[in-house]
Amino acid sequence: MNPHDALVEIATLLERERSSRYKSQAFRTAAGAIAGLTDAQLRDTAGLRRRKGIGESSLAVIQEALGGGVPSYLADLRERAGGEVPSGLRGRLRGDLHSHSEWSDGLTPIDDMVAAARALGHEYLALTDHSPRLRVARGLSPERLREQMTVVEGFRDDSFTLLSGIEVDILDDGSLDQEDDLLGRLDVVVASAHSKLRMERAPMTRRLVAAASHPRVDVLGHVTGRLVEGSRGTRPPSTFDAVEVFAACAAHGVAVEINSRPERQDPPDDLLALALEAGCLFSIDSDAHAPGQLSLIDHGAARAERAGVPPERIVTTWPLARLREWTGRPR
Repeated sequence: MNPHDALVEIATLLERERSSRYKSQAFRTAAGAIAGLTDAQLRDTAGLRRRKGIGESSLAVIQEALGGGVPSYLADLRERAGGEVPSGLRGRLRGDLHSHSEWSDGLTPIDDMVAAARALGHEYLALTDHSPRLRVARGLSPERLREQMTVVEGFRDDSFTLLSGIEVDILDDGSLDQEDDLLGRLDVVVASAHSKLRMERAPMTRRLVAAASHPRVDVLGHVTGRLVEGSRGTRPPSTFDAVEVFAACAAHGVAVEINSRPERQDPPDDLLALALEAGCLFSIDSDAHAPGQLSLIDHGAARAERAGVPPERIVTTWPLARLREWTGRPR
């Protein structure tokens, strides 16, 4: 087995498991450290030990791969992931409208996210790093966002399109945390609340309705903000009038995100049913912060299928031309 490919696959599977970011990054760093090395250099154990980025675990993977077998570490990860069966709906998804790179709180450069999206067979991926208010996530100032938009242009060809976007923070009064004219230049705008999630029901309802009614917003992200498992612990959902919020989404053509991260499972099943009844569109998104997490859309697809969401109402099943028509629609 190719040692570089083994290291990358290990990092990818660790990311899908939402393992320690330092562990997955260590294997990606090791993969980068051996990229382009000759077979002789790879077999020079002493030389590899001196090479920055190569630790004992990654060295063992390299040696086992050179021996012709699947490294034991990789075999264990494959076995753990092997029991997951994608839903039928998964095969109809063409892209993902919510992902992050190292420009904000993601783990890797943009090109790694693009390579992973291509490997999954995506036709498009929206890069939606955070907005300025989320300083802990290195949210993008208007200047940095403009710079990123220029970079994004370099990742488009006949078979794949990287869409410019943002996960813009919904402020306390329902306004958006970015310059309006700049939002208007983006391909995709995902609006999400990240602060004061325990706001009382009435003001939270007004806040979300305002965001869903904003002419720049395309997707309402992880609407309740809940956490149901994982290293960050649990968090109860925000309380709001879901009927009113989803009515605003339906009236303005804003998609309700089915956030695929297992720790979120947002919206909950009861609210997903309400959004379906309200006539909403949906966007099945990974909210990936690393390349291996892009495949988490398997979970979102399975939830949507169980809930009976019609594929034609899921915008991420649409071809790029139809998606662009939707995001560019006058509202």
